[in-house]
Amino acid sequence: MKKRAWLITNSAIVFAVLIGLWSRAVAIAHIPVYMLPGPGAVLSAARERFPSLLNSLEITTMEAAGGLAASLIVGIAVALVFAQWRWLRQLVYPYTILLQTVPIVAIAPLIINWIGPGIPAVMLVTFIICLAPIIANTTQGLISVDRNLIDLFLMHKATPAQVLLKLRLPHALPNLFTGVRISAGIAVIGGITGELFAGSTRVGEGGLGYSIIYANNQMETSYMFALVAAATLLGFGFFFLVMFFEWLALHNWHESSREPASE
Repeated sequence: MKKRAWLITNSAIVFAVLIGLWSRAVAIAHIPVYMLPGPGAVLSAARERFPSLLNSLEITTMEAAGGLAASLIVGIAVALVFAQWRWLRQLVYPYTILLQTVPIVAIAPLIINWIGPGIPAVMLVTFIICLAPIIANTTQGLISVDRNLIDLFLMHKATPAQVLLKLRLPHALPNLFTGVRISAGIAVIGGITGELFAGSTRVGEGGLGYSIIYANNQMETSYMFALVAAATLLGFGFFFLVMFFEWLALHNWHESSREPASE
């Protein structure tokens, strides 16, 4: 606990120093607010526009969480199928990796044409971005089980379903959470990217990405920085929430989530 408290304290000190340097740099260089606002101006803009900021944050949270949840369900299901049928994995798996190379900016207009602008379109963009890491990491965990353990299960007449659910899936949990951590970090990016093209059906209302473009067009730089800060905090929130669930699932039995032994 002392080490954790010390780490938190050091992180808070570093953050305070960075904010102080930012504020002093803006003041000394006399940088105009419309080019680079100081921390005080950003905080003031966030306070003045808090209802709009909170509404945008709620929309982006819903879009990013929806796309991430859908990618988690589909990704695990696809990985389970790949683990059961090697020939299918060899045939289809390379195409799932192509999802990581899809230029989402290029296909976003197509998604708008298919399902129209708004929250569903943004969720679909987030889903596409988040899917590949979950499939890749979960599949790797499912197929990396020690062959001796599989033989032991088969020796006790375990069915393929029992091998999958009681051996392969628990073994793959660390890999699964690695994929989810990656996807959680990029889910907010996916949501904001989708909002740049399909973020709102009403002028002046939308998620963080749409609001950032709207604030930039209105030359509200301080509010734009507040929106960027909100998006950053949302990404951190997603990441640490996944880390909490990872600790909850693994800390009793897996080395990766156990507390280090005291020296």
